[in-house]
Amino acid sequence: MINKSDMLQDIERVLVSEEEIHVRIKEVGAQIADDYRGKCPILVGVLKGVVPFFAEMANAISIPVQEDFMCITSFEGGTESTGKLTFRKDIDHDIEGRHVLILEDIIDSGSTLKMICEMFHERKPASVKICTLLDKPTGRKVELKPDYTCFTVPPAFVVGFGLDYEDYYRNLPFVGVLKPSVYQDR
Repeated sequence: MINKSDMLQDIERVLVSEEEIHVRIKEVGAQIADDYRGKCPILVGVLKGVVPFFAEMANAISIPVQEDFMCITSFEGGTESTGKLTFRKDIDHDIEGRHVLILEDIIDSGSTLKMICEMFHERKPASVKICTLLDKPTGRKVELKPDYTCFTVPPAFVVGFGLDYEDYYRNLPFVGVLKPSVYQDR
């Protein structure tokens, strides 16, 4: 079991501070509100890591929205995608003719989001766009570009503000680089 002081000691460096996250989410939320004015989009969060980002982004968008969640993962612990997608929960809303904005904590390989977008397009929405807290384009394995990005990050294993390693570190208020010694010894 990891305690809070251990979590802080496990961080090599803070990549994005708590203040930077809050400021940038407000900026992107204002842009989304402008872009979707009069459209009432459905925000779809991809669980679990998206929870802090989703909550803050939904509050930063000043127009009416509906909210929904889905759970698809390609991680089974560890630091890299398994390449196998596990579908755990679909959305509850009918999205035909609706504007859908997918919120994601981080886009790395892009495989999961590409599959979600393809699945959603089959349901005939008016549009499907992607908003991510973090984009790691160096990890991309498929053609995918988010429509809204809060921060672009380097090829490092990051945790905090929803992102985890073995389900820990999600509750850190910033995004930090996890020391390799934490996950290389396991």
